[in-house]
Amino acid sequence: MDYKVSQLRQDAVSGDWIVISTERGKRAMEIIKKRGKRKIESKSKCPFEDLTKSGNSEPILIYEKNGQWDIAVIENKFPAFRYKNNCKISFKSNFFPVMDAVGHHDLVITRDHNKNFGQISLEDAVKTFKIFQERYKMFAKEKCISYVSIFHNWGARAGASVYHPHSQIIAVPVIPPDVAHSLRGSHNFWAKNKKCVHCVSVNKELKEKSRVIYRNKSAVVFAPFVSKEPFEARIFPKKHLPYFEDTQEKDLRGVVEALQFILKKITKNLNDSDYNFFIHTAPIKDKKKYRHYHWHIEIVPKTTLDAGFELSTGMEINVVDPDEAAKILRK
Repeated sequence: MDYKVSQLRQDAVSGDWIVISTERGKRAMEIIKKRGKRKIESKSKCPFEDLTKSGNSEPILIYEKNGQWDIAVIENKFPAFRYKNNCKISFKSNFFPVMDAVGHHDLVITRDHNKNFGQISLEDAVKTFKIFQERYKMFAKEKCISYVSIFHNWGARAGASVYHPHSQIIAVPVIPPDVAHSLRGSHNFWAKNKKCVHCVSVNKELKEKSRVIYRNKSAVVFAPFVSKEPFEARIFPKKHLPYFEDTQEKDLRGVVEALQFILKKITKNLNDSDYNFFIHTAPIKDKKKYRHYHWHIEIVPKTTLDAGFELSTGMEINVVDPDEAAKILRK
């Protein structure tokens, strides 16, 4: 694209407009270069080194290796959602619908204090995703749960309050607005074209190649043409798979391998930037309703902050062209 002219781009799923403004891109690269060395917190102060002595509840699921715990699922000490078998909406405020924050809030902790998700073995990474699936299926049996959010925060700028690598699973009684937005856009495209919008996008990226960062037999990683954030990347299974929890191990392994690849590239090429990654999948209930959807992972390195324009309009300004972002991340 012409680097002297900003460009508006509209997302084919959400309909949202974003701005690609590469003239401002030097600021993002300066932030990356100036980023200080990551502070490694001591194991002696880590609440996850000894799960029970730190006052955590008994593990919900625990997996051992060589006589010690390897991966554990525990309840968050300070959960945003708590289990309760009642999810009726009330009108306590006399105007706004109100309901109790019914659900679950778990932590999935990998054993090594000093290895983030990109650095653990592929076997442990796949095992972690299989644990996500196992816990997901447990939540699916509960009448009050409508959606399960699975995400990972790495670093303080990404919202991680504890250094030790861990992911989070939050099960909620409603479909979150961003997910609902994506589901609606996917459904509308399917109804009009009889095709999955994500499959069309993946095939387009594979054909054009300029934004593809990595691919294997089961998955592809690319910088979306309509990227909201600098160096944003997405991972899709090549198969049309609406439901994360039903994904077979062969396809899951390919996705996890791709995820570890891009996380290592972020560490290497973006000066060990903090990041978030999260899974977008179809909701738990009414499974036949969401066959048009295609589950995927979104990865967002933390290189910039939203300011007045973004907050006042909901329109993001991305200062790094996705073609250039992919080129940098492929190095």
